Amino acid sequence: MEHHKLPHPLIAVLPVFLLICFVSIAVFLFGADALNGASQMALLLAAAFCLLLGKLTVNAHWHDFEKQLHKNFKNISGALLILFVIGSLSATWMISGVVPLFIVYGLKIIHPAVFLISACVICALVSILTGSSWTTIATIGIALLGIGNALGFSPGWIAGAIVSGAYFGDKVSPLSDTTVLASSVSGTPLFTHIRYMMITTTPSFFISLLVFGVAGLMMKEQVIVDSGLYEKVLSEHFKLSPWLLLVPALTVFLIVRRYPPLITLFLSMLIALVFAIVFQPDLLYEIAGSSVKNTANMIKGAIITTIGKTSIESGNAEINELIATRGMQGMLNTIWIIICATCFGAAMASTRMIESFTLALVKRIHNTFGLVGSTVATGLLTNLTMADQYLGIILTGNMFKKLYEEQGYENRLLSRSLEDSVTVTSVLVPWNSCGMTQSTVLGVSTLAYLPYAVFNYVSPLVSIIIALLKYKIIQRKTEQIRLESV
Repeated sequence: MEHHKLPHPLIAVLPVFLLICFVSIAVFLFGADALNGASQMALLLAAAFCLLLGKLTVNAHWHDFEKQLHKNFKNISGALLILFVIGSLSATWMISGVVPLFIVYGLKIIHPAVFLISACVICALVSILTGSSWTTIATIGIALLGIGNALGFSPGWIAGAIVSGAYFGDKVSPLSDTTVLASSVSGTPLFTHIRYMMITTTPSFFISLLVFGVAGLMMKEQVIVDSGLYEKVLSEHFKLSPWLLLVPALTVFLIVRRYPPLITLFLSMLIALVFAIVFQPDLLYEIAGSSVKNTANMIKGAIITTIGKTSIESGNAEINELIATRGMQGMLNTIWIIICATCFGAAMASTRMIESFTLALVKRIHNTFGLVGSTVATGLLTNLTMADQYLGIILTGNMFKKLYEEQGYENRLLSRSLEDSVTVTSVLVPWNSCGMTQSTVLGVSTLAYLPYAVFNYVSPLVSIIIALLKYKIIQRKTEQIRLESV
């Protein structure tokens, strides 16, 4: 890729400003339906404006954009496949009866006053075990959403607690791909990175638990508990056998055995499908739309479950919505917006707009607070522009690694700053792959859960505060830096 000169920082922020304006207009005109095409068009228009601005100001070349686009698509191809499988996985876990079983058990065990804090802790534990926020939300997250709906909590609060817990676990798990990536990009040993992260992550998580605990206590008298109704209706339409717990148990086994995420999710989906055939044959006939109960219609119902939308009439509108599934087709809008966002990210990278903005920040760095603050700001910017947390971690890490070394800071400070900014804020951006995925899986818009995803916006703030206080931030001695560079 040829390196043309950098655009002025004020010019570099124009495409981002325009994108925010376009998306705001789309949301104003279409509301929740903005993600069905209007937001995608906003991203493409912003990308076109960025390329035109790059051509007019710094003579950016079209073939640079094509190369960057090819590179970006290569990086997200695995995630797109995982999205398809997640669509099928969440559908099969629902139709097999696994999620309804969790809902019924959860309603019996979890008291409304502690539901939000319980949802956050459960998702955190599962995410630590799996190393994946996506897997956690697509499985136990959906079950907790059903429990929360039955208890009468607003979807925003429920999804906020689920997302907070899932991303805490994802952030500190040694099995997490983002944790491994952040430590690798910065050149920090994995467990050194995790231990150092706990300095900012632990207070962030406790603040989140405090908020969810207080919110649960304040809302316990306001929630309308329909647990009896949910249990009655679900039990009438699903065969809720304890044997269904084998599905999550076998999934955990695959995770412990360290199978690749795509294989683990796919096998979990197949296992759930087998259990659906064994325990819920009548539902599969209903999904197939046939009164003839034979093997062909059962297989047809199973296939429809994995690839398309399903609806089961339970006699209750809320429960109908809860147990409806979308399969692979339900992920198409998500993939559509990720592709469009990737185009915008490629445009920003190939015209060097992101680089210009970051370098403008770097020039103003005079202390630890400025360095960490600039890293966090750049991480958030890459989530807004590149629309993929992996690209954000790599790009931000490469931009700041040399600067951290030159100023004598340990690599673990960079790796922690990457996780405190890129990893946790990706799910707060509606057109980011994480934000769009979790919004689609949970059926709750990103903007609806954003105010309640406490951990995700407290983490970068705590990271900056810790840097301001200079707590356990150690600069290497000049002699040590000199010897390392020899």
